[in-house]
Amino acid sequence: MNTPLLVTGGTGTIGSAVVPMLRAADRTVRILSRHPGEDRDGIQHVAGDTVAGRGLAEALNGVEVVLHLAGGAKGDDTAAHNVAAAARRAGVRHLILISVIGADRMPIGYFRAKAAAEQAIAASGVPWTVLRVAQLHEFVLPVVRGLMRLPVLLTPGGLRFEPVHVDEVAARLTELALGSPVGQTPDLAGPEVLTIRELADTYAEALGKRQRAGLPVRIPGATGRAYRAADNLAGESARRGERSWQEFLTDTVPVRS
Repeated sequence: MNTPLLVTGGTGTIGSAVVPMLRAADRTVRILSRHPGEDRDGIQHVAGDTVAGRGLAEALNGVEVVLHLAGGAKGDDTAAHNVAAAARRAGVRHLILISVIGADRMPIGYFRAKAAAEQAIAASGVPWTVLRVAQLHEFVLPVVRGLMRLPVLLTPGGLRFEPVHVDEVAARLTELALGSPVGQTPDLAGPEVLTIRELADTYAEALGKRQRAGLPVRIPGATGRAYRAADNLAGESARRGERSWQEFLTDTVPVRS
């Protein structure tokens, strides 16, 4: 029986890549969003809000697997608590959460909310899987663009990213959704660890522009110490994607710039 898989955040950057992969595996997909679309070709849409806790009971009706991909600047911990409680009541058999590498190490509110979300999923009583991933290329790109608009390129010491391609994240999530719960699974990061200088230089090259003069800056306090200690980066046990920052820009910059 092809019971639907529920995907929260199914219309977001990652969710939009996951849903077609689940459909390619011949699975019915139910998407929970605040602004649902129309049902089509094995994809159901239901209205709800994970932070407010609205619509979860209806969305989970008859569902055995949940991919909780919805997220935002605030409220990820609350949303995870709500989804976990509703999944337990609905008898869900597998609850999957996407999180961020360094969630339990970085002294930043966003990371702390992700760590609390992980704890909510693990304590839910529902068999679970948590996948921590690095920043998507789509997240790093506007950061680099913003810095490139300044008169000089600010280069915070110790700030590094290991951006990963959204399709590689989606493929891993699909693999996990079609499998059994595994608890904390190895992190997923991109193939490179890059400084702001390296990210910006590659971006300038993709645009055919000159490299910008740089101004080294120091990130203060606990946040700076954490970045310099590489607390936001994956360890040796992480899986690594293959799509590089340069490859992403080659595919993206001519369209978006």
